Amino acid sequence: MDFAALDFPAFEGPLAQRGIGVIAPFDLALERELWRWVPMEVSLHLARTPYEPVPVSMEMAHLVSNAQHLAAATRDVLHVEPEVVAYLCTSGSFVSGVDAERSLRKAICDAGAPTAVTTSGALAEVLVDLNLDKVSVLTPYDADLTGKLHEFLEELGVHTVSSDHLGLGGGIWKVSYRTIAERILAANHDDAEAIFVSCTNLPTYDVIDPLEAALGKPVLTANQLTMWACLKRMRLPIVGPGKWLREIS
Repeated sequence: MDFAALDFPAFEGPLAQRGIGVIAPFDLALERELWRWVPMEVSLHLARTPYEPVPVSMEMAHLVSNAQHLAAATRDVLHVEPEVVAYLCTSGSFVSGVDAERSLRKAICDAGAPTAVTTSGALAEVLVDLNLDKVSVLTPYDADLTGKLHEFLEELGVHTVSSDHLGLGGGIWKVSYRTIAERILAANHDDAEAIFVSCTNLPTYDVIDPLEAALGKPVLTANQLTMWACLKRMRLPIVGPGKWLREIS
């Protein structure tokens, strides 16, 4: 049979692929959630930072944000020509402050990335885009590391009006939706204009829309914001839950 006689639209494909390079800490366990945040034509190419035998803590946040490791991981994904490279780690990108977050993006770009995003940098962007200056915070970390997030927000001119933390040293991806939803509701404050839920290893995808509907304010989560910032640079609309983010995409 003559190929030209076949009437299969699929032969025109596949859909042209557009890539995001993702540098993740060694303990990331939520790849499946990450893929839910991107449209079909976007592919994610992951590289991990080296394994560090320490619990989730201030020490780990410093170890996984080593600029040399980020540069090496960037080079590992450049061969697939990503349009943006994202450092997918909240604590690693806020633990040393706003200037250090900028330095991490510079290290990624200096290693060859066309442009760079970090999770905490994406948070900073959305706080500006939504004109937010008072937030509530929920983290899975201990009190000390959570305090560093408060300091990062203060540097951005954003006040943390209430905060809660789970105090976990590991296994963060195992926390149930029920626990996360209950703790988000408990962390909320009437004066908060939004709630930020930290950590890219904390599952949040399916709780965002119902909690936003119940609370009447943005519920912003780490993976959501990171992918939003990447898609923004690629001039693509956000995929997935988040009423307020969809409005500014």
